[in-house]
Amino acid sequence: MENDIRVRFAPSPTGGLHLGGVRTALFNYLFARRNGGTFILRIEDTDQGRFVAGAEDYILQCLDWCGISPDESPARPGAFGPYRQSERKAIYRQYAEELVKKGMAYYAFDTAAALEQQRTATPNFQYNHDTRNRLDNSLTLGAAETAARVAAGNPHVVRLKMPAQEIISFTDMIRGEVSVDSAQVDDKVLLKADGMPTYHLAVVVDDYLMKITHAFRGEEWLPSAPVHVQLWKHLFGLDKMPQWAHLPLILKPDGHGKLSKRDGDRLGFPVFAMNWTDPKTLETTKGFRELGFLPEAFVNMLAMLGWNDGTEQEIFSLEELAAKFSVERIHKAGAKFDFEKAKWFNQEWIKKTDTEALLAPVKAILTEKGIAVADDNFLSTVIGLVKDRCHLLYDFVEQSAYFFTAPEHPALESVQPKWNDHKQQFFMELIRQMELMQQWDATDLEKEFKEMVAASQIKPGDVLLPLRVMLVGGKFGAGVFDIAAVLGKAACIQRIRHSLQLLQG
Repeated sequence: MENDIRVRFAPSPTGGLHLGGVRTALFNYLFARRNGGTFILRIEDTDQGRFVAGAEDYILQCLDWCGISPDESPARPGAFGPYRQSERKAIYRQYAEELVKKGMAYYAFDTAAALEQQRTATPNFQYNHDTRNRLDNSLTLGAAETAARVAAGNPHVVRLKMPAQEIISFTDMIRGEVSVDSAQVDDKVLLKADGMPTYHLAVVVDDYLMKITHAFRGEEWLPSAPVHVQLWKHLFGLDKMPQWAHLPLILKPDGHGKLSKRDGDRLGFPVFAMNWTDPKTLETTKGFRELGFLPEAFVNMLAMLGWNDGTEQEIFSLEELAAKFSVERIHKAGAKFDFEKAKWFNQEWIKKTDTEALLAPVKAILTEKGIAVADDNFLSTVIGLVKDRCHLLYDFVEQSAYFFTAPEHPALESVQPKWNDHKQQFFMELIRQMELMQQWDATDLEKEFKEMVAASQIKPGDVLLPLRVMLVGGKFGAGVFDIAAVLGKAACIQRIRHSLQLLQG
């Protein structure tokens, strides 16, 4: 159908996928799903100088991990391919030449050295309506000289001829009416000397040929919008132009400026969806996945950076987001990134995720850290007990390691100063009572412990903390009697004995 909704995420394969890029992909995906449309991945690799091997596969893996795999992509071609701009090179020149013929674009033969000289001589130099008539291009050379140079194969680019004084307007789905004075916009290069298009020409041609109906992109592209409006106007007609939505920026935690990889490095949190290893430097930049984020939490967190459904609800599954997503609820202002809030989302998702679904990732993490897990049923019990305390998947290491390995050096320095013979006798008696217990569960253990405390006239806190340290190794963990119940009788007795020996010196 002519009116079918088609949206696209069009990243450049130049490195790690920034969370802002993933959010753009997510909003495209949600809009498509909400409206029964098609979500396309198009790889914009026209800038061969910035192309990085492996980056395209990495982008696809990120989207797969997030659960927002495209309906059409280089890996899953549809009827509108190719899906890499570098494979569409032959398409673009005809459109650039059409603009030249219409007088809406021109050939420019200026060398890089000549342009650099202009920049040196003129502060804030722009190639525009004011300067183009004194530079080396077809507007100043005349038709015969231009034709001779082109025929001779002289290197040249094709530039868009922006009008000198014209208000260019368009309607943005988020920002409403946007108007720009054309005098503020330079004559952008459309076709480079190597025959590759720039983003400006390629994005317009590809959106037309791929029948894109709606385009979500970051607000940093707003200054380029007048260029694209002109291209649509002169090539295809403004009635064919997609509806645009320029998304608000994801800001640094202090709200001053766009969040960058450098900010993440400086402040100690990731900004990439997944680990990215630079193939040249072999430097690895950590991602949210490898830090221990669930994909559901990562996507949920991203959706709430610049959007809400108008209620107090914050926890959404991908299906709920797709059902409730609307462009009207996207904010105009930038959204400050808060890593503590991101971890809160992850904790909430760990809590609500079934224990069985957590079994494989937690087992993999424990194995990675050298903790042997022989019994999946036992691990499931442990996960169910400690998962509410974990913000990241890697927190399961600290929160559950002591179930599998007895602490060799429990933190008894927190107990030692107030230790005395009375407490020593209490724990020796506790061992005897434990050995006699027929039932071994948290309720019976707590009941026996409290009865002993009452009989020995010791304050409960004076022996409860030492018991935790003896079993766990430190002052953390779930309920101490729940821990004891899971550890089992033999392990509890062994750990208490070990600590008593250390305390006796």
